[in-house]
Amino acid sequence: MDAFVRKPPAGWRQDRGEASLTDVHRSVDVQASKPGWRRAVAFVGPGYLVAVGYMDPGNWATSIAGGSKFGYTLLIVALLSNIMAVVLQALCARLAIGSGRDLAQACRDSFPKPVALTLWFLAETAIIATDIAEVIGTAIGLNLIFGIPLEIGVLITALDVFLILYLQRLGFRWVEALIITLLGVIAICFAIQIALADPDWGAVIRGFAPTTQIVTNPEMLYLALGILGATVMPHNLYLHSGIVQTRAYGESLPEKRQALKYATIDSTVALTFALLINASILILAAATFNKTGQTDVAELGEAHKLIGPLLGLAIAPTLFGIALLCCGINSTVTATLAGQIVMEGFLKIKLAPWLRRLITRAIAIVPAAAVTIWYGDSGTARLLILTQVVLSLQLSFAVFPLVMFTADKAKMGALVAPRWLAIFAWLIAIVIAALNIKLLFDFVIGG
Repeated sequence: MDAFVRKPPAGWRQDRGEASLTDVHRSVDVQASKPGWRRAVAFVGPGYLVAVGYMDPGNWATSIAGGSKFGYTLLIVALLSNIMAVVLQALCARLAIGSGRDLAQACRDSFPKPVALTLWFLAETAIIATDIAEVIGTAIGLNLIFGIPLEIGVLITALDVFLILYLQRLGFRWVEALIITLLGVIAICFAIQIALADPDWGAVIRGFAPTTQIVTNPEMLYLALGILGATVMPHNLYLHSGIVQTRAYGESLPEKRQALKYATIDSTVALTFALLINASILILAAATFNKTGQTDVAELGEAHKLIGPLLGLAIAPTLFGIALLCCGINSTVTATLAGQIVMEGFLKIKLAPWLRRLITRAIAIVPAAAVTIWYGDSGTARLLILTQVVLSLQLSFAVFPLVMFTADKAKMGALVAPRWLAIFAWLIAIVIAALNIKLLFDFVIGG
């Protein structure tokens, strides 16, 4: 498939140029001649790479803090955050399939150069903040399981770029297979821990019901906003709009409509899985720490130490560490891909794919490693919270352009977002902006 668009479509100022992730663009056959279920299966994958960002170590820190402090009450926040994520990720697939551009390319085309460069800088900052959380999580996981010092664990996480390069040479499906396998391991670890914790399922169900207490209790509101900030990740919007184009879905309108349907199903199912994992973390914290009166657990290392005695089984801390390590590895893989999409899309850099990936990885891993080594074992929870505040500040700069582009008929043509979806998406964008400004305000006032 030709990776270049020769004429700028209506609504866009210039042609797209090089395709997103050129080395794997349209590389996955969707088997147009096969039955519908076979085509649907061919689209399974990108959603799970996106789902990884919704269960990274930053989510662990906020969910553990929320569960230990307030029990099951904040489960409703995890649910609402996930609904927002489902809508936004569906818009990412719509933008990619309808326009043939990822979010970074669309921003480069639509805004003046100074604005586009500012958005690029903010996106890179968000990826670095995300990577700090993921590097910390991976390093803590290595430390908990193998006793590897944090400083060495941080350096080991840099090797994941070579893993991506190797797997992509085999085919992008191998990258997706690794991610889905690790997600399966995470699910098994939490299923066993939840069974051991034996939570109050009635209280769990009640936790998914709205309550005014979240708004009236300032401390609860702060943690709720932290969960939101840790759930809806800016880099995921760039990532999804790029990797959905790895599918060779054709150029006709019916083919694009079918691709949009299957891509939306893929991301929705995957994000529902992510909700189950995030809810499991909060439920586990509520059933172990909150139940026994330990309401101030926030450090991942502290949670690991406490969980064994509370669950009464020696393997419980190991399961916790394995799940954390898998989350960290998954998250660094997807953040590296997001970094490549952002740099290529905004800056139109023309380098060999392997070199671009190394450069984008270095931009994220070097500051992440430096900050992590500087903080050391103490203060990892504080550093994780700081990364979520940075992400909160950047989030709207990705959400508003996404909603604006997908609601523009001139840019999207027949695949423009329906009016009801556009209104719902604008509401989500405004709510996210307002809540994250509140989170930032609380952080500055409280800090």
